[in-house]
Order: sequence, then structure tokens, then C-alpha cells
Amino acid sequence: MENPAMTATPIIEYFYSSHSAYAYLGAWELERIAKVAGAQVQHRPFDFMPVMDAAGGRRFKDRTQAHVDYFFGREMVRWAEWRGLPMIRHRPTFHDNPLHLANGMIIASEAQAPTLSKAILQAHWRDDADIADRATLNAIAHAVELDGNALLLAAETDAVQTQHNANTQEAIARNVFGSPTYFVGGDMFYGQDRLDMVARALDKPFAA
Repeated sequence: MENPAMTATPIIEYFYSSHSAYAYLGAWELERIAKVAGAQVQHRPFDFMPVMDAAGGRRFKDRTQAHVDYFFGREMVRWAEWRGLPMIRHRPTFHDNPLHLANGMIIASEAQAPTLSKAILQAHWRDDADIADRATLNAIAHAVELDGNALLLAAETDAVQTQHNANTQEAIARNVFGSPTYFVGGDMFYGQDRLDMVARALDKPFAA
């Protein structure tokens, strides 16, 4: 008899914010890895600043210029070239705007979350789009053949915003300290530069 544990679909729990540069840079690679492994990606968009604050992370304005120039400059430029993704060369104009609508639309889109998530991330980091703006989000959704108006209405419902808050609280409880963060079998991998390790963990879990 087949062991159910050996035939269950592998799961990647994907905690991220819809304005995250490194979630954008890793989104297509994550999708590729999941497809190869036959894994399911569970999208868990969260509210970024409460998670960062709980982890003791420094806000952007409190970081040194050298850190900003490297981690949010040179490093992103290199990764964009490595991944073959277009990317603006400056911090997005509307980067500090609220995330509840964009995150909520991704949650509400359910099975279409991978498509909508990539579109929102790319609009923010390729086109400098304001992903807190309703008309912008509507246009992004329509561009990938989704009903933007319906998703915006769903994003603001109590059910979706309750799930958004639950994702945020779960990220805090599980010691997530940045976006993107992936879990495979409870093992945490922070940053899209760990996606090779995510792929390995799907095939063979790392030793405890």
C-alpha cells in the first residue's frame, strides 16, 4: 500500500508583501520551482511594517546610506539582471502607501493569486505604479484578464481583511522578519536568494 505521506502534494508557504522588491525578483523562479516539484504555493500576503517592527527591523529612514545603496540598489540591480526582469533604478514613488488593498486582492483572487501577485509586484517595481490606488489596481487586474472591480470589492470585505490580519499575525508568531519568506515542512527560508534551498527542501528536507 502506498504511504500517503509520500504521495501528498508538497507545500510552499509563501509569506510576502505586495510591494516587496525581492518577492518580485523571486516570483517567477518560485513558480518554476513549484512546477518542477509538483508543489502547491500557498500565498500569504501580510502587512509589512507590523512584521518588521515585531522582528526589530529598522525602518528605511533609519538605515545607513551605505546599506540602502547596496541592498536596495546594487544588489537589486544585479538580481534583476540575473533573473532577466525589468526593474526601476530607484525606490518606488509610492512605496510607503498602505498595502491592504493590494494584499487583499491577492487573497481574494484565490487560484489566480500567482498571476495577480506577479502583475502587482511587477507594476510596482517595473512601472513605478501606486498599488494603493484603486484605478491602478483595477487596471493591473484587467491586464491579466481578471475582474478588477470584483476583486477590489472582495479585498475590502471583513473576511478578506481578517485573513490579511491573520497572515500578518502568523508571520509575527513564526518569526518572519522580511519579505519574501518561504516555509517547506515548517523549515523557514528567508529571501529569494534561498530559492535553490527551497527547491532542495522539496526534494530532500534539510537535517534538523
